[in-house]
Amino acid sequence: MQIQIAQTKEDFLKCFDVMQALRPHLTPELFLELLPKMKEENYSLLFIEENDKAVSACGFRYLTTLFDGRYIYIDDLTTLPEARGKGYAGALFDYVVEKAKEEGLKAVHLDSGHQRYDAHRLYLNKGMKIVYHHFRLEL
Repeated sequence: MQIQIAQTKEDFLKCFDVMQALRPHLTPELFLELLPKMKEENYSLLFIEENDKAVSACGFRYLTTLFDGRYIYIDDLTTLPEARGKGYAGALFDYVVEKAKEEGLKAVHLDSGHQRYDAHRLYLNKGMKIVYHHFRLEL
C-alpha cells in the first residue's frame, strides 16, 4: 500500500470521488477551486489508489493555537465504501501521526460527524479521545 501526496490537478481529480463520498456537496469545479486556496493554508492531501483511482484520502493542515501550540488537524479522512475494511484509512491516519511525532508536535486533532460510528471506532482504536464539542453558526 503506497501513500501518495496529491500535487497536480490530475492527482486532485483522482481523489474527487473519494472526497465526494465524504463531502457530497462537492462538484469537481468547486473541489478544484477550493484546493489551491486550502493549499495556501497549509492543506495537504494524501491518497491511496487502486487501479489508477484514489480509494482512500486524508486531508490535513498545520494549525497553531494557544491551547495546544502547533499541531496537525485532519480535515478529511475517508475511504470509498467498496474499499473499506482494507486498512487504508488506518494507514493514512498512522502516516499523519508519524509525521506529527517526527516534527515534535504534541497532538493530532480532527472533528467527525456524530453519525460516523465506523470512523469513531477507528479513531478510538487509534487512541484518540473525545475531548471537545464542536459548535458551528451557519450564516
